[in-house]
Amino acid sequence: MCRAYGEPLSIEEIELDDPDDGEVVVRLAATSICGSDLHIVKGEWNWSGDLPLVAGHESAGIIEAVGRAVPNVAEGDRVVLSLLRSCEICRACRRGLPWLCSGSFAQDAPGRVRLADGNPVTRGLATGGFAELALVHHSQVVRVPDELPLDRAALLACGVITGFGAAVNRARVRPGESVVVIGAGGVGLNAIQGASMCGGYPIIAVDIAEEKLRLSLEFGATHTLAASASDLLQSVRTITHGGADHVLVTVGVETAPRLGFDMLGPRGTLVIVGIPASGTNLTVPIDRFTFDERSVTGTSMGTTRLSSDVPRLAELYLQGRLELDKLITNRYPLEAINDALADFASGTSVRDVIMFPT
Repeated sequence: MCRAYGEPLSIEEIELDDPDDGEVVVRLAATSICGSDLHIVKGEWNWSGDLPLVAGHESAGIIEAVGRAVPNVAEGDRVVLSLLRSCEICRACRRGLPWLCSGSFAQDAPGRVRLADGNPVTRGLATGGFAELALVHHSQVVRVPDELPLDRAALLACGVITGFGAAVNRARVRPGESVVVIGAGGVGLNAIQGASMCGGYPIIAVDIAEEKLRLSLEFGATHTLAASASDLLQSVRTITHGGADHVLVTVGVETAPRLGFDMLGPRGTLVIVGIPASGTNLTVPIDRFTFDERSVTGTSMGTTRLSSDVPRLAELYLQGRLELDKLITNRYPLEAINDALADFASGTSVRDVIMFPT
């Protein structure tokens, strides 16, 4: 429970409503820590919701209870649980863009999750995964094969789909196109995986951590560059023969998007994946849009269709074609949540996973 921004989280008892129409309760097995969770508990996003708040949104578990009119899962199913959800009736959903859903959901009403005294608890990013149970809309859960370990499955809820999808779904990297990925953490490594599967070349990983750069080579990077290098831009231009076709910024550092824009070549596309603190702006020279035909875009959760993309990625893992095992640096019990957050914030981990008894 986050009761004050920037302060240690507390372990407390909360109460959940039974699932209503279109809702499910998931007994969680694993929740991976994402950079978004750090932004939330530090109060760096002004849209995170009211306190007290339960963060965590990259989860997997087993369906505990099912409400009426739930078409996709049943009690006992093993599922990935994501913040992505679809109302199916808003303009974005009707246009086939469920990852941009703007609908309203009954489980967001105050008091559906609450303290013992009745005061409401906010579920961070509509999930609340740092808890044993989660009450969510049925569109947030996707069944996964029994052979897929649930700690690996949890990674498919956010970090993997966001990075992989940024390269495959949003940038749509084509064979032989050059790709730079700024940030080789949990999202960046998966952007590299996606670019590699698309046949991108060269694929350049940029990061401040030498260990993450080394690891990026195992995920498909062909070159690595230290973010602190004085000749970073020139090195990118040399390797890509004049500038990259795609630059994917997977970190929430406010200076990174401008750096990425400067790495682009003619007709290059900057894809902003990481979310910096609220109020951050990007200033770029307009003439580069006209003379070079550069593009700047973003991606929400890897432009992912949860119901189809997660099963596809699960199958790729089971085939040995998608790397998930090396993404997990440490595993912690819920009681060590503050140690896990501190470890992740230090920048030494790719993903730290909170494990629950099952």
